Amino acid sequence: MHGFLPYVWFEGKCRPFVEAKLSIATHALHYGTAAFGGLRAIPDPSDAHQMLFFRLDRHARRLSQSAGFLNTSLSSEEILAGVEAVIKANQPRVPIYLRPLVYTSDLGIAPRLHSIETDFLIYGLELGDYLSPEGVNCRFSSWTRQEDRSLPLRGKISGAYITSSLAKTEAVKSGFDEAILMNSQGKVCEASGMNVFIVRDGVLHTPGVNQDILEGVTRASVITMARSMGYEVVERGIDKTELLLADEVFLTGTAARITPVRRIETTELASERPIMERLRHRLQAITEGRDEEFRHWVTVISTGGA
Repeated sequence: MHGFLPYVWFEGKCRPFVEAKLSIATHALHYGTAAFGGLRAIPDPSDAHQMLFFRLDRHARRLSQSAGFLNTSLSSEEILAGVEAVIKANQPRVPIYLRPLVYTSDLGIAPRLHSIETDFLIYGLELGDYLSPEGVNCRFSSWTRQEDRSLPLRGKISGAYITSSLAKTEAVKSGFDEAILMNSQGKVCEASGMNVFIVRDGVLHTPGVNQDILEGVTRASVITMARSMGYEVVERGIDKTELLLADEVFLTGTAARITPVRRIETTELASERPIMERLRHRLQAITEGRDEEFRHWVTVISTGGA
């Protein structure tokens, strides 16, 4: 069914995907009172009965913290147990993406986060490249990224993604692949679901955590990885014209991994991206468990297959 894994984690146990149903009156559906994560896993190149997850502990911790914004408790251990159950139930043999979601499962019409039931689910799908590895064309969105004073942007809160959805559709309908959102101060913030990096004169720059960005797990990994490779990384506010003058521009995210930007608006960017390519090759080696320095970033989960 459209590449979805046949079994999900729903209401405390694994069930067939087709049996996981929600009421049309579910609170989270109406008010966006949910938070989600995104997990990538690939088959272990050395053992087909194991899946390799990238930064699973960090993803679980962020989702647990996001649940706290929803006034509910969801421990990293509960998340990890659900992930393991889904892997064993599905026994995947291809690269996959898992979507864990904590949500207000109560029925009702009052927007609130108190005196309300919550639940947790996980579903998955087969996923190769989310964006073209050859690169994407971007435009600056007419929509502005929200501010942390209006909602908790350090959590992946479902309701916040209306802005991302508007920006993405605007970009695609106007002939681009992706959108670059600015924050309320007019600084570069992020793409519709990815963080932004630029390279100027051999130095990597990326919007800082004080720029209303999502604190991306892949973003943090790229920063650590780049510094270990001897590159300087500066986290700061970035002006839109800097993207147009940059030697390299690329996006990072769980689904997107590391994706180059070919063009922004009418400005063609350089086709040679040596720093990004080194980072992308290093990240691939890490996710495949071939990098000793960052082997601790990879969690191995057995599929339970024979």
